[in-house]
Amino acid sequence: MEGSGRHYTAILVDDEPIILRSLKAAIPWEELGIEVAGVAKNGEGALDLIREHAPDIIISDIRMPGMDGITLMKEVLTENPGRIFIVISGYGEFEYAREALRQGAFDYLLKPIDHDELTEMLKRAAARLDARRADDRLLHSVQVLSVMARERMYAEWIEGNDRPRGPLAWLESHELDEDYFMAVVQLDHYHQLSERWSMAEKRLWLFAVRNILEEWSQQYGCLAVFPFHSGEWIVLFPDALQPRKITLGHDLIDRIRTYSKLKCSVGLSRTTRGIHQLSRAYDGAARALYQRFYSEQEGVFADTEHKDMAGHPDLKYPKHLESQLLDAIRTLDTGLLNACWDELKGYLEEQAYPKEGAERLLIELTIVLCRQLEQGNPPMDWRLDGLIHELHDQGSLHDAIALLKEAFAVQLTDHLKSQQREDGPTVVEKAKQYISNHYHQDLSIEEVAEVADLSISHFCTLFKQVSGYTFLEYLTECRMDKAKYMLSHTSVKVYQIAPLVGYQDPKYFTQVFKKATGQTPTEYRESHAAISGKN
Repeated sequence: MEGSGRHYTAILVDDEPIILRSLKAAIPWEELGIEVAGVAKNGEGALDLIREHAPDIIISDIRMPGMDGITLMKEVLTENPGRIFIVISGYGEFEYAREALRQGAFDYLLKPIDHDELTEMLKRAAARLDARRADDRLLHSVQVLSVMARERMYAEWIEGNDRPRGPLAWLESHELDEDYFMAVVQLDHYHQLSERWSMAEKRLWLFAVRNILEEWSQQYGCLAVFPFHSGEWIVLFPDALQPRKITLGHDLIDRIRTYSKLKCSVGLSRTTRGIHQLSRAYDGAARALYQRFYSEQEGVFADTEHKDMAGHPDLKYPKHLESQLLDAIRTLDTGLLNACWDELKGYLEEQAYPKEGAERLLIELTIVLCRQLEQGNPPMDWRLDGLIHELHDQGSLHDAIALLKEAFAVQLTDHLKSQQREDGPTVVEKAKQYISNHYHQDLSIEEVAEVADLSISHFCTLFKQVSGYTFLEYLTECRMDKAKYMLSHTSVKVYQIAPLVGYQDPKYFTQVFKKATGQTPTEYRESHAAISGKN
């Protein structure tokens, strides 16, 4: 049928009841995918109906008592220029019809009404509305793609994967060429929460928090909001909000607590400029968040110039050793890690760090290394806060270093074994299996990356390297294969197949199918029926 999968509404307006009855009875509205939402006998009544039902199509007589059809049309199209307005006029009112066309009418009909002519007119009207919907979807898709691509690019810069802007330059608004600062929003005790939540609950909670953040950020003109690691989001602010940054952080915490009942903390970077400074801004905001572990409750923590440890002006933070420790974690090199711990112990002894300063430094490094372990590796089976409490209990630097050596060596060994068990192809195969089982749902890349226990950027890179497809390409191919099977082996209607393979809009499904196969679903079904008949 013409209107399968389509749904539009229409209002009929005429001061002659017999015409209204004939229009309702003689036009195949259901086949056209159009529903008559109401009828009115004058312009004033029509205006009330239009504002109540917001119809897509209005069919109205020109000459009516009170408000005539042209006045009604001007009012309606001023409120919504996208509506279809069809006018009906008598043979002696042709000039009125011409005026209606000049004022924006879609078409006109002369009385007595030819119902076949009106049916064809309505088909054209519905086709125009279809095209407009398709354009709107395309524009929305481009906007969504632009946002996703920009977020992916930002994430790569934060992770240090610098690359020329090249063909992605068109996706950037140049907001980062002006001063900005970053907030890192982190759910408190996320790993404990994650253990309690099922996968579905985790997706729901993370989706809810992102929605809260996006809605909140709009009122302040934030530059970007996107998830980075699990339980963590990035918010970029224009520097004009710098004087209010602490207040904004507390407001954000209150908003998330009020609407999700979850607790979070916020780390704030210093002002910076340029996309190439994203990684530095993130390091500053993340380092500010380390103060959360010295606090009794969630809070807002701002990055400042690194202060000397424990108030001793001669004590310097060993940034070079932090880098070496991080390299050891990234490469799962236990030997290098132990050598770094020994070098750190010698450094602290040489610098004569007081106990309080050494303890704070070790805790800060522990948090840095734990965060590195959480990125791109399976979840840890030990508690960070538990390790920190154990550090507090150590009576000497020797004991504290020995504790850290043992704890991180166990973790690196476990991660190495896990990597050997689940190498790249195994992880991608696991993701493919999940896609195969859930292709009919509204499946997101975030969801599949969670299943693979990888960050989104790591998952995208690995999936492409191993499978040769992007996530979206593979998902689309999977859906098309299922659709082709149904078209070849069942008599299920095309518009019914669409939602079975993950597309709620049958027209959009048809567009994707034709792009993938070179045929519409109907053409594909017919061609395979012909082949089967020959066999």
